[in-house]
Amino acid sequence: MSRILAIDYGSKRTGIAVTDPLQIIATALETVRTHDLLAYLEAYAQQEVLEAFVVGMPRRLDNTDSENAARVKAFIKSLKKKFPEIPVYEHDERFTSSMALQVMIANGSKKSDRKQKGNIDKISATIILQSFMESRGL
Repeated sequence: MSRILAIDYGSKRTGIAVTDPLQIIATALETVRTHDLLAYLEAYAQQEVLEAFVVGMPRRLDNTDSENAARVKAFIKSLKKKFPEIPVYEHDERFTSSMALQVMIANGSKKSDRKQKGNIDKISATIILQSFMESRGL
């Protein structure tokens, strides 16, 4: 089978999560510098079969796009151009950063680990992916 890869896109760093090949479990994979993201994804896609990309779409409480949405949409356009054969899905990412922080606290993460934004980014990507899987009945 193939994996689904989720992306929590940021202007500096991007969190990445991925399913197992059976698409049962979402796992934090990596945090990469955003300007290295497409190269990272290309290298990853050469090692693993990807069924789809899920990109977190930043929205406000009233369901309108946030300030960062334009950057995310531009990235999605680049992603579709680079990987035309792999579908790209947008998924609401509201509250994922605060949920990621709560997960880290609940799991007993040290304060120094919680201050590393890269950790929050990849956990946020995992939350986006898990939510996407649940919404699709996976």
